[in-house]
Amino acid sequence: MRALIVSTLVAVAQAVASLDEVCTTAYAQSILPEDGIITGITFDASSVVASATTNYSSASSDFFPAANFDFCAIQFAYSHAGLDDTVLLEFWLPSPVNFQNRYLSTGGGGMAINSGNDSLPGGVQYGAVSGITDGGFGSFDNEFDSVFLLANGTVNWPSVFMFGYQAHHEMTVIGKQLTRNFYGMADSTKLYAYYQACSEGGREGWSQIQRYDEWDGAVVGAPAFRFAFQQVAHLWSAAVEKQVGYAPPPCELTKILNLTIAACDPLDGRTDGVVSRTDLCKLHFDLKTTIGEEYSCAASSGGMGSSAAPAQTGKVSAKAVEIAEAILNGPKNSKGQQMYFSYQPSATWSDAQTTYNSDTGEWEVEASGIGAEWVTRFLNLLNSSSLSMDDVSYDAMQTWIMEGWQMYEDTLQTTWPDLSTFHGAGGKVLHIHGESDYSVPTASSVRYWDSVRSVMYPDLSFTKSADALNDWYRLFLVPGAGHCSPSSDQLNGPFPQTTLKTLIEWVENGVFPTQLNATVLQGDNEGEEQTLCAWPLRPLWTKKGTVMECVYDQTSLDTWSYDLDAFDLPVY
Repeated sequence: MRALIVSTLVAVAQAVASLDEVCTTAYAQSILPEDGIITGITFDASSVVASATTNYSSASSDFFPAANFDFCAIQFAYSHAGLDDTVLLEFWLPSPVNFQNRYLSTGGGGMAINSGNDSLPGGVQYGAVSGITDGGFGSFDNEFDSVFLLANGTVNWPSVFMFGYQAHHEMTVIGKQLTRNFYGMADSTKLYAYYQACSEGGREGWSQIQRYDEWDGAVVGAPAFRFAFQQVAHLWSAAVEKQVGYAPPPCELTKILNLTIAACDPLDGRTDGVVSRTDLCKLHFDLKTTIGEEYSCAASSGGMGSSAAPAQTGKVSAKAVEIAEAILNGPKNSKGQQMYFSYQPSATWSDAQTTYNSDTGEWEVEASGIGAEWVTRFLNLLNSSSLSMDDVSYDAMQTWIMEGWQMYEDTLQTTWPDLSTFHGAGGKVLHIHGESDYSVPTASSVRYWDSVRSVMYPDLSFTKSADALNDWYRLFLVPGAGHCSPSSDQLNGPFPQTTLKTLIEWVENGVFPTQLNATVLQGDNEGEEQTLCAWPLRPLWTKKGTVMECVYDQTSLDTWSYDLDAFDLPVY
């Protein structure tokens, strides 16, 4: 009987073009996937809500341009057998006349598994049904860390599995079938499935690429994978400041940053306020040349998460430069063995920011928030997000990395380098990462790309294996970009705003992205169109900065390689 009702309503959906006629709760209830689509899942038809929106105006974002469109929002819940849980899903479905046989999953950031409605326009404007999940965390606004512990010492492991990979897999399977049902797609009709997200969302994307073949293509930005290393690494800058015994005023670090950008900007052959070649910056710029340079910053009243601070004036000190050099060299244990990567020169000193104590009149070192929470909540299993710097040392960091690596290897680490299942199904990946990322080291993405290359093509030379990998998985570093966005310190840097469109053209029409389109979204050069080089090629401007070429530079490439000799196991 249900099949007859569904087929009748689908016939209606195919016969009419009005969004209002199909965007009803009754119709949405009728086309929910069958409970058996995933073992142990039951849908709650009473939770279904459908509402139509016409002439919706979506603002421009870093990952998609502004657009106007009509859509149907459908929200509903499901549960898992044996668990007293509720998982919420929301999908925005384009008007039937604008649907292009496409589906898009989207992800979150930080400890959030979704980006709310902010990410959904990026798919709908290309005729794709776009979805988000709450992971079963209680609402779309609740983040993973709020449900991770049932009590001190007791992990809510189902939430770890959902955050790690399960929720996105379920959303994709359910979302694809819902899409087919809503538009009455025949089984023989191809539905193209995609993904787009950055940061934690980038890690979520890789959690699916490494396990499944549900997507035809994915845009993954600055993925916060290698979780055990990534979160502990946020403590490195403060650990260095503690070791050196100096808390530099933020203005002093900003001066070092500005001098770095000024010195390294022209190394790529073009002076535009953007450091496109941080590798050349490593090779040719000596931070010690900033010692003695004067800095000055006005007093600030605080607000929006920052504390009040007095005016800051002085000269760049040798200790501040010692700290900057150690930070950029990356985390090391007390024996000098490398534990992880660090940020590239020209990235802001986000993790190194000190706070002003108005009672003592001194600047103080504090542990990074996400690094502190990782240790207290996810390793020590305490319902807390604070960590004393007295407990932070180089060797403690190595212990924390190992502990997290072992605890979450199969869920949050997300570095499986064998992508044979995804590749075998014809999947494509566009992986982007800001070269001046201040949160997730750019070298992290380079390391993973190289891990996939060496594991999947072990018998080929570097050049041939890189070519083979680049046929379906391409990494693009974004000059001057920060974490998942253009940098406020390098305004003229380009950003690949239409990467999903490029991916669609590659998957559906075979348009191979030799380079990646990018647009300057701010600054004096706003609107300028540029292209990005696919790794391992690097940008170099010639003819007096008027022509950009993609060149192979082995000496520069070597600066991206780290021997993580603090660990005996391979770090993918």
